[in-house]
Amino acid sequence: MTRIILLGYMGAGKTTIGKVLAREMKLDFYDLDWYIEDRFHKKIPDIFADSGETGFREIERKMLHEVAEFENVIISCGGGTPCYFDNMDYMNQQGETFFLNAPPSVLKEHLLMGKTVRPLIQGKSHDELEQFVSENLQTRLPFYTQAKHTIDIEVIHTKEQILNYVNIIKNELNPKS
Repeated sequence: MTRIILLGYMGAGKTTIGKVLAREMKLDFYDLDWYIEDRFHKKIPDIFADSGETGFREIERKMLHEVAEFENVIISCGGGTPCYFDNMDYMNQQGETFFLNAPPSVLKEHLLMGKTVRPLIQGKSHDELEQFVSENLQTRLPFYTQAKHTIDIEVIHTKEQILNYVNIIKNELNPKS
């Protein structure tokens, strides 16, 4: 039974790398935010608006506990998931956790390249974005660094780079003796 949980700040590449890793390893892929949206028939920003952050984090925790019971899966968590309740301890108990560690400059580049609308960063200038990411990342690092594995991420421009990260994760899972 395989259960791999990817965590890190928004824009680290969790979903991008996770989808390819799942395909390569012939496992099911779940993006926790997508799973929540599918289950609740609402977009994350709408759940935030209706329930507030506290309500959303409760839902997120329940859905994490649901998805993390599945077998032979790769799960991409929301950037804040590890930082609430006992989520980080729970994820470490449930499977192999990987922190995709990208510096603020890389996160900024990925967020600017991304097509996903992210309410937390909407309307920020490039400088404001990097400052916001840098400050927010500092508060989350104590949680992220509890993961069993850390993979350092650079700006991802190509499929070859994605495959390189996939291979790094696979090698961490099956180290050569």
